Amino acid sequence: MMKNLRSQYLLLAIFAVLLTQCSASHKTEQNTKPGFKQEQPGGERTMLPNGWSLSPAGHFVDLADLPLNLVVSHSGKYLAVTNNGYGHQSIMLFNPQGKKLDTRFIPESWLGLAFSDNDHYLYASEGNEDNILIYAINDGKLSLQDSLNLGKPWPKQKISPTGIAVDNAHNRLFTVTKEDSSLYEFNLQTKQIVHRVPLGAEAYTCLLSPDKNKLYISLWGGEAVDVFDARTAQLIKKIPAGSHPTDMVLSHDGKYLYVANANDNTVSIINTEAEKVIETINSALYPDSPAGSTPNGLALSGNGKRLYIANADNNCLAVFDVTNPGESRSLGFIPTGWYPTSVKVLDGKIYVTNGKGQFSMPNPKGPNPTKRSTPETQYIARILTGTMSIIPVPDEDQLHAYTQEVYRDTPYKGTAKPAEKVASDNPIPQEIGRKSPIKHVFYIIKENRTYDQVLGDVKEGNGDSSLTLFGRRITPNE
Repeated sequence: MMKNLRSQYLLLAIFAVLLTQCSASHKTEQNTKPGFKQEQPGGERTMLPNGWSLSPAGHFVDLADLPLNLVVSHSGKYLAVTNNGYGHQSIMLFNPQGKKLDTRFIPESWLGLAFSDNDHYLYASEGNEDNILIYAINDGKLSLQDSLNLGKPWPKQKISPTGIAVDNAHNRLFTVTKEDSSLYEFNLQTKQIVHRVPLGAEAYTCLLSPDKNKLYISLWGGEAVDVFDARTAQLIKKIPAGSHPTDMVLSHDGKYLYVANANDNTVSIINTEAEKVIETINSALYPDSPAGSTPNGLALSGNGKRLYIANADNNCLAVFDVTNPGESRSLGFIPTGWYPTSVKVLDGKIYVTNGKGQFSMPNPKGPNPTKRSTPETQYIARILTGTMSIIPVPDEDQLHAYTQEVYRDTPYKGTAKPAEKVASDNPIPQEIGRKSPIKHVFYIIKENRTYDQVLGDVKEGNGDSSLTLFGRRITPNE
């Protein structure tokens, strides 16, 4: 799972999240059924256990467990998704209409995904197995042809390839790693490693310049972007970025590099000729929002004038006019599914992978201390199924409506506004910045237990007592 610095802007809200996460019943303002389609905002709305709501734009298709990356083939004929969660991990192939063409289950996977220049092959990271898998694509079907080996599987070696970039014209494949913090360069003809370059910090992904001479590397743990000269095999520049750089996208002419900084609500815009940040844009819902929007996916429109930013923890896309980099302008927001992780644009449509899908769900067959676990046990880390939203590119009026919908979906209204009226002796201050008698806060987190399993028989709550495993006799321990 992606590690994020979570903002803690309201003690009671955070406590509610921890207490009710993955509750046995999700609530809707209207009747919500799996697979619902919504073409306009203001339709069906799903209430999440953490107080946020979902009203995703467009329609969606089902994926699998925690899709982290979506890539589009050079011809636009295929879309590929890698599912990287706790359950069955897989690679999926789709056409642009959202029809699933094939699925290949693999033992391990993590983020890395790239098509060959001619779209005949798909390269995929096998995560802790320390391989890059090579699939041939024939008539919409994937067949495993070969692999590139970085080392011995975890825990014998800790390498774990993440992002991938391919240069078939020069028979090169580049991959970066998050465990040994390195860049690996492969010769695709010999399948051998020709260079390994230590990076000094965990890497997230890598991206080749249009002329394939430079490789840009987002340093997940280093607050920077490394520039690698692919001709001399040397690191030539480290460009400071924001906290936790993740996804990147280049302008079509290669002059500007956009870098999502997941830990501080921003996107850095880098002038690649000057090799410096010329602008930092804020993707959050409010200018003064604390860290917690988690921008982790980027895409440019076909004409390069719009930048779409996946705000994972705001369940939306932020849309910016980047016609003049350095003077970017916010245009609004688009509601997505739960925890968007990747975004791409193709032929007038926006494709978004939603890591947790469209709604929470019950797990009445969840782990029970009085029963032995079986393959049918509904362990909560495995039951949230991701989705891919397909959204027609909105015009100005539609984007305005979507923006209003996004603000309806969030319980957070900005730090500058005073809190609701509370009793004078309430230790939580009514306004931001006011003093409080609270000196220390302790969080007691019970891993993988739902609200209903612990508090479902509390009559004041909205629980299901039939799902309670630890009832009134035990509850006082909470």
